[in-house]
Amino acid sequence: MNREIKAESEKENYGQLKEFAIREGVSLFGVADIAGLPERHCSLSKKTMEGLDKAISVAFRLSDRVLEDIADGPTKLYFFHYQRANMFLDELGLKMTNFIQSRGWEALPIPASQIVDWENQRAHVSHKHVAVQAGLGWIGRNNLLVTHQFGSRQRLITVLTNMPLETDEPISWGCGECRACLSSCPSQSLKEKPEDFDHIGCYHQIKALVKAAGISQNICGLCVKACRPKRNFTTENAENTEINFIVKKTK
Repeated sequence: MNREIKAESEKENYGQLKEFAIREGVSLFGVADIAGLPERHCSLSKKTMEGLDKAISVAFRLSDRVLEDIADGPTKLYFFHYQRANMFLDELGLKMTNFIQSRGWEALPIPASQIVDWENQRAHVSHKHVAVQAGLGWIGRNNLLVTHQFGSRQRLITVLTNMPLETDEPISWGCGECRACLSSCPSQSLKEKPEDFDHIGCYHQIKALVKAAGISQNICGLCVKACRPKRNFTTENAENTEINFIVKKTK
């Protein structure tokens, strides 16, 4: 396959998969080349990852009303919403896997919320770091994915594949002067620089909050609520974005 035919195939596959994902209800879509994904962001074995050099990253927008209901910690309403958003994304991951495999390629859906090491905050694959490589957003001061469209008010899922796909480019870090998340954290685990995030302090604070709330999942929601979309964001002036908040390819 010469270069032009390969590029056309990658473009066609990207367009078809993106269209499928939009129909299924995703809010953001992007594709990353993960050949150089650092080991700290992936706990899967080399055998499991063999040949899977692309990652599809999609996001589902959370309900603003549910998040605004949060005051001092996670609510039962947020707990339910969080769980159902993850279930939706896991089902979508299965559907995208079926879409890809029916066309003769391999796919590996990564659960939306399955932590394998909570104290060290490690999952099978870091959805947020894949999303950064796929051009959806950047890692903010709250150590979460931040997007122009929704702030941190989204949940993510990743599907690894060997399907030939065009890839998107990362966008610039965009928190700027915003520090709304810093004051939202009762344990002061959030710092000026994302890399200084105190994940141990966050972990212990979450354990206390979920116990007080009487819920069974390690969630908080305070810095998610605090991280709102940019007020001056429009689909006309935002790089990597097109109508209906679906991320557009950039190369």
